Amino acid sequence: MQFVNYAIKYLPLLLQGALVTLELTALGVLFGLVLGVIAALGRLSHFWLFNVPARLYTWIIRGTPLLVQILIIYVGLPALGITLPPFPAAVIALSVNSGAYITEIIRAGIQSIDTGQMEASLTLGMTYSKAMRRIIFPQAYRRLLPPLVNEFVALLKDSSLVSVISMEELLRRGQEIYTANFKQMQTLILVAILYLIMTSIFVFVANRLEKRLAVRG
Repeated sequence: MQFVNYAIKYLPLLLQGALVTLELTALGVLFGLVLGVIAALGRLSHFWLFNVPARLYTWIIRGTPLLVQILIIYVGLPALGITLPPFPAAVIALSVNSGAYITEIIRAGIQSIDTGQMEASLTLGMTYSKAMRRIIFPQAYRRLLPPLVNEFVALLKDSSLVSVISMEELLRRGQEIYTANFKQMQTLILVAILYLIMTSIFVFVANRLEKRLAVRG
């Protein structure tokens, strides 16, 4: 009963942080998807001018911790004369990190389509970009949905790392609460429950969408 009363008292503050978490995650995935599509096409290109930068991008970002990337953008860039507030710094870090993983998801999805279909499209006179839009992507997107859902869920949880730059998301709100009342366990359990609810809802919606796509296919 005490925990219920505690939850009722502090839930409004934690929900404010949860909304910020969802906003950061949505923007991170949105911009990450744009970066991922561009970099994936670069990875698939035979021109070194596109291929090499895309490979370097995914290699560096996937090979370094997200926390380090956040600190480089928020703490390191001011040394170069570029100072960003916490929110845009967090969005940029999450977008760049997510984009690197989405790059590999999209690349794998495209390469899973029979190469003969691209060859046939080019033989029929289609340009590479037109064949991608009309032939390859419509088949690949169904295969991309499950790993993209996993990336969204992972980014939602990883967004807690931006608390180190004083971003007022869910975990940071929880830290502020238990710093004031010294009730770490109760607060962290509430934070964990909210993360679990958010990820579960998204996975449920994504699974329903995947089943609908399977029925239509």
